[in-house]
Amino acid sequence: MASTAKTNPGSGGVRRQVSSDHEGFLRYRNFRWLKLAAMLSLIAILSYALIDVTPHPGGGTWLGYTLGAIGAGLIVWLSLLGVRKRAMSAGTWSLKAWTSAHVYLGLSLIVIGTLHCAFQFGWNVHTLAYVLMMIVIVSGIWGISVYASLPAALSSNRDEMTQEQMIEGIAAIDRQLNDAAQPLARDQADLVIAALEQDTFAAGLWSRLTGNYRGCATEQAIQRIALADAQGSGDSAISRVEKLLIRRKAQLDRLRRQMRLRALLEVWLYLHIPATIALLAALTAHVISVFYYW
Repeated sequence: MASTAKTNPGSGGVRRQVSSDHEGFLRYRNFRWLKLAAMLSLIAILSYALIDVTPHPGGGTWLGYTLGAIGAGLIVWLSLLGVRKRAMSAGTWSLKAWTSAHVYLGLSLIVIGTLHCAFQFGWNVHTLAYVLMMIVIVSGIWGISVYASLPAALSSNRDEMTQEQMIEGIAAIDRQLNDAAQPLARDQADLVIAALEQDTFAAGLWSRLTGNYRGCATEQAIQRIALADAQGSGDSAISRVEKLLIRRKAQLDRLRRQMRLRALLEVWLYLHIPATIALLAALTAHVISVFYYW
């Protein structure tokens, strides 16, 4: 009995650890940071609604300064997530915990920042800081939605293949195409050569994001070779090249879908990170100007 009593807690601890390992950052510890962020937002709303601030609510009142200090502290702390990623650890302040706090406390800034300025906006550095804060938050929401949906699509598209294996698959088809195109007429062989020489990774960001590759030499070669084959030439070499080109196009499409999904996973950071840096600069100017004119 004593041996059993010692074993059960250990196995329970292992199960809890396994459960924690598979728990997403949004659900971390049963939505701990969502609850804390909701409580913080509720306190801010009740304070704004119930505390009588004269002559009127605003950033220049004691309540405004309090909310502003909390908001500024949160912004600086949340911006340190990138630093935190480079020092991974387990436990209460693991990367998963930090990311969960980053998401939910970041959302609470919508309430805290809006009540801090008491819905007073204008053409000044204070409103600029607020607008930049909202851009950071909205781009963050976009990033969360992307990370919630795209990894599964990435895994499904790979079909247990790495990107390197996809590239090697295309290279293997290219070697077969190079040999198969030798008997073709010069103009047909040139189409195959153009397809083989086109850089798969040369397309710009827009093509990767939209999946639109208008200048795809492989697709153009398929159309021209298929037309020649349909005209009844009866050339088995043309038929073989056409089949290889179709296989190459299928592999290219898989690789391009992979690049598109990866681009969608990363492109939001090109807005989120620069906007965060701009927000920190505007926040610094906002704080300095407030104390200068105080």
